Amino acid sequence: MSEPLRVLLADDQTLVRTGFRLILRADGIDVVGEATNGAEAVDAVRRTRPDVVLMDVRMPEMDGLEATRRILARAADAPRVIILTTFDLDRYVYAALSAGASGFLLKDVTPEHLTAAVRTVRTGDALLAPAITRRLVQRFAQRGGDTATLHRDLASLTPRELEVLGLLARGLSNAELAARLHLAETTVKTHVARILAKLGLRDRVQAVIAAYETGLISVGHHDPTHQHGDQI
Repeated sequence: MSEPLRVLLADDQTLVRTGFRLILRADGIDVVGEATNGAEAVDAVRRTRPDVVLMDVRMPEMDGLEATRRILARAADAPRVIILTTFDLDRYVYAALSAGASGFLLKDVTPEHLTAAVRTVRTGDALLAPAITRRLVQRFAQRGGDTATLHRDLASLTPRELEVLGLLARGLSNAELAARLHLAETTVKTHVARILAKLGLRDRVQAVIAAYETGLISVGHHDPTHQHGDQI
């Protein structure tokens, strides 16, 4: 029998933490700690070693963005972080995804989506559909900074890997990528894994961001053949 999933809750609203704790525990997920600000969250991660952190963006003393950066910079075995927000196009969410968060949830998420999200990121998958990330990138991406380094990294990708990255950034799932490229889904997964490894990226969310910030995909791009993807 596998070990229970361990979750840390970080939110300055008592009602939010209480509601999430009841939902998670009812589904057999352990809530190993709670924090009311980012500094407490960083300390609690160190003490409790959770698998997943549900992290509010806006908290006093230290916000969720800085806490996410500190938690994910610590070690290779850092927990997965899911950002909680009341706005699906919050600039802080984009910054948190860039820092390595595995996705985000709106605070009015259904109980079923909450527990499914926590289980999804524990396995190493990104939580949100790439199309959501694309909307965030279109609104908030600022080219510059590490872009030159990323361009050099893109040179390490094969033509097929560049093609996969471009389609991934347009919001296609592994199954859709397989159908578009006439490949087995396992082959697509291998390509995605190699892309992440070569670019030093944590998951598909960061791959989408990298595709836009390097200019591989233009911010104004629209793929008329792909309309869905904004739901978890």
